[in-house]
Amino acid sequence: MAGNSTEGARAGDRPAARVLAGLDDEQRAAVTAPAGPVCILAGAGTGKTRAITHRIAYRALTGEIAARHVLAVTFTARAAAEMRARLVTLGVDGVQARTFHAAALRQVRYFAPRLLSGKSMPELVESKARLVTLAAARSGLRADRTVARDLSSEIEWAKSSLVEPGEYEVAAAKGAREVPFDAARIGQVYAAYEEIKRANGVIDFEDLLRAAVWAVEDHPDVAEQVHAQYRHFVVDEYQDVNPLQQRLLDAWLGGRGDLTVVGDASQTIYSFTGASSTHLIDFPRRHPGATVVRLVRDYRSTPQVVGLANAIIRQARGAEARLRLELVGQRPSGPEPDVNALPDEPAEATAVARRCAELIGAGIPAREIAVLFRTNAQSEVYEGALAEAGVPYVVQGAERFFERAEVRQAMVALRGAVRSTPPETTLPDAVTMALEAVGWRPNEPPPGGAARERWEALAALAGLADEIGGTLEEFCAELTRRAAVQHAPTVEGVTLASLHSAKGLEWDAVFLVGLAEGTLPTTYAKTPEALEEERRLLYVGITRARQWLWLSYASARSPGGRQRRPSRFLPAGQRSEPVGRRIGSAGQPVRRRVVNVSCRVCGAALLSGPDRKLGRCATCPSDIDEELLERLQEWRARVAAAQKVPAYVVFTDATLTALAERRPDRTEELISIAGIGPRKVGLYGDAVLALVNGVAVDDLVASEPLEKNPTTGP
Repeated sequence: MAGNSTEGARAGDRPAARVLAGLDDEQRAAVTAPAGPVCILAGAGTGKTRAITHRIAYRALTGEIAARHVLAVTFTARAAAEMRARLVTLGVDGVQARTFHAAALRQVRYFAPRLLSGKSMPELVESKARLVTLAAARSGLRADRTVARDLSSEIEWAKSSLVEPGEYEVAAAKGAREVPFDAARIGQVYAAYEEIKRANGVIDFEDLLRAAVWAVEDHPDVAEQVHAQYRHFVVDEYQDVNPLQQRLLDAWLGGRGDLTVVGDASQTIYSFTGASSTHLIDFPRRHPGATVVRLVRDYRSTPQVVGLANAIIRQARGAEARLRLELVGQRPSGPEPDVNALPDEPAEATAVARRCAELIGAGIPAREIAVLFRTNAQSEVYEGALAEAGVPYVVQGAERFFERAEVRQAMVALRGAVRSTPPETTLPDAVTMALEAVGWRPNEPPPGGAARERWEALAALAGLADEIGGTLEEFCAELTRRAAVQHAPTVEGVTLASLHSAKGLEWDAVFLVGLAEGTLPTTYAKTPEALEEERRLLYVGITRARQWLWLSYASARSPGGRQRRPSRFLPAGQRSEPVGRRIGSAGQPVRRRVVNVSCRVCGAALLSGPDRKLGRCATCPSDIDEELLERLQEWRARVAAAQKVPAYVVFTDATLTALAERRPDRTEELISIAGIGPRKVGLYGDAVLALVNGVAVDDLVASEPLEKNPTTGP
């Protein structure tokens, strides 16, 4: 059917034919798929926005649909604006591309007089904080700004998950929520919040979506008008849809099937907000006969970056792993990912800042460089290191470290403690006591995302005291200096961002930092599902890089601190042990660099032992000399029998395969094959080279002196 549509476009509709120009086979299949349910599984960098906008344009330009009847739903206003702009460029105007909330707001506002007996839509509150604080007080809880944020997050999760106040306690337990207070108490706050909201005649964003659902589900006249207006639906980032958004989508569809969704289960990283990839995973079951198209050609990243991303996600488990995509890099070969082990976080930040300066000096714009970390509290050390190196930076999606309310409060407490702290008190003890005065407790991170982020920011200050040394007065002066430097306005700079806020973005060079156990994965990821989401976070971070990718971890948070292991998600071949605090000739800590091996066919980074030995990906085509392999196997069997050792002691099967594929004709080429070291070259090198050059096994073994019982090893 797709082929017939294409021919029709070429013959009778040149604008539609131009829409198909330049698409790869998979994108073209997505664009020309027949009307009805279509699921586009689109890996990172595979052109998903291109595919869905071209699909809308193709269908509109061929007359299959009218643009005014299309509703394309995104998760950010930026994505909606980009979609509208691309459609206009393709010659299609009038498509409604909006976020879920923007689409719901427009509908509720339009139908409010009809639904509310002539009244207008209630006021929409931008933040729950004030009402949640009142609700907490009514429930016997004192909620400061941090507590209010955590309670608001729980209420948002419950409402997005279609959980009512009386159901919260059971739902939280079933969902393994890490709650900031007793779940029953949170349920009480939730109930009080709803009562206060109604009494004030206001609604929140979740109410807005619920109102849109109610308008369509319970009012046939509204449903008829909505269904007449919107007949074709497109949903971007479908793996991030929550149950409430899915309920609204179902109401809009009204049992019809003209729905195109696009998503990537391997980029599911917002489950803590209620998002669920279940809707994407179950799409073919919910929509029998659906067309499923997989986009796997990665146009964003080099084969080396793509190879590492594939290696990371290949180890994934769970429901999302069933839909993982093996990406195929389309860009020219680039540098290998740079994996670095540093002795501590300050050294890691210094190394990152130095490398950023080098890239900028080489002509890479600062805006095309990003430093990505697991939590916002990690930004401080990188803000400081970049400032010290004279590298401009901007913090994305969060306040700068010294602008955070808890950090400003802590600095006031520290300055106040200068006069009251006994002079014999060590700096770490003095800082800890001052921070305890503002509610921080060492080694006692609280539950709740906002509370934990606050704790980690203050923990960063305590760690800074361990690093800097000196008196408390000198420490306060240093904090003031750093705050002044890091508050300098910047127009363009290196992006500092959390992995969550980096989703949907891309840069020429990406630094993934803090890849140590306890940070990524975080210590709070205690279930298999939570650990898999941490793995997907790393995958998302890797796939943000176009060309240069740096991964690093520090063996300790501060100099001389407790040792940590590299992240379990790094492939075994990439996990060199941190070097400790060795000092090089320049007086700087020496970092150990991991030796990377690239596929000789596609250029991707090789991470598994067998692949590195073969010198190619297991999925890349083999150019093996079958006759040579047979002779190598026969020779190995005779040598092993003569030496009375297992055959693999001579050479493993993978090594023989590598020899038969690569056919080395010099000793240097032999040693370049993983598993063949100087000792085995001395034992077997001449024989192997002779076999490669066509010498018969009978002639070779007859003339070859054999060492008895050689030990294993290369």
